[in-house]
Amino acid sequence: MGRTERRKFLWLLFFYTVSWLAAAFASLFWGAVDIPAGRVLAILGGGGGAEDSYIVLHARLPRVLMALLTGGALAVAGAVFQALLKNPLATPHTLGVSAGGSLGAIVALSFSLPVPGIGPATSVQFLAMAGALVNMGIIYLLARQSQHLSTFKLLLAGVTLGLIASAFIMFVRYLSDPHKLVMVDRWLMGGLDVQGYRSLAAVLPFAVPALAVLLSEANALNQLSFGDELAAGRGVDVSLIQKEVFLAGSILTASVVSVAGPIGFVGLIVPHALRMMVGPNHRYLLPGSFFGGGILLVLADSFARTIFAPSELPVGVLTAMMGGPFFLFLLTRRSD
Repeated sequence: MGRTERRKFLWLLFFYTVSWLAAAFASLFWGAVDIPAGRVLAILGGGGGAEDSYIVLHARLPRVLMALLTGGALAVAGAVFQALLKNPLATPHTLGVSAGGSLGAIVALSFSLPVPGIGPATSVQFLAMAGALVNMGIIYLLARQSQHLSTFKLLLAGVTLGLIASAFIMFVRYLSDPHKLVMVDRWLMGGLDVQGYRSLAAVLPFAVPALAVLLSEANALNQLSFGDELAAGRGVDVSLIQKEVFLAGSILTASVVSVAGPIGFVGLIVPHALRMMVGPNHRYLLPGSFFGGGILLVLADSFARTIFAPSELPVGVLTAMMGGPFFLFLLTRRSD
């Protein structure tokens, strides 16, 4: 990275970080109960009243942190899968990992299985993660060839297994107690209504290493965008990179889906918006996607929990309403 590129990267990183922190702070005092910004600062500094402190530290802050992590993870996974599959319409849900996680979660919700949580993870989170990883393993086995992963088989296997998991989801819903369908349907809409830091603690051991792997492969992803043969000619181990990127992206997606549910379109909107702003270089695109995805989801969640206050709109519904028209816009551009 030359001096000019390094300076550009540092300025972009500074801009991303300031915007990210500003969105997070705004979400702490913006809600059904507005808390002045000065009081929020006092609470974060260890002061403030007991009631406001509980709202900020135990209700809003964990939710904001989960939104930042979930949005950033989905956006990075979207950018990576678009590069891996060489498909600009690929999303973290394209490969069926989210559908597998959703199936595991609603089995736990519908049948109240006595599955113990592992560490800070609840039984729902544990089975959601297990379902996503099982789907990931099957897709990997189907797409694996002698030397590398077939991106064509990867895409077809992911879409097919996603449809199969969706069919089983409908079957489980049919067998479920009608009183539990409300919980099932609410989870399938995607949401960030977490209380405390237990869910965040369950996600971090999976999400942080996966994010680190993906960010470290930015240069290799740049080479892959020119084609596998050209990338191999430039010294890239295409087979290894494909496997690392697929596994890390899937684990990253599975970790946040296990808590937040299948929140759609973040992984489609953010990478494409940033490509128009900073270009296709993954050294800029991946960090930008992490910050941009977090900003989008934390602001969307703040809006979702206040628009119908005291009721709450699942944020997955809002992102789908925003992402659907954007997806159609991309399709029309692709048809030109």
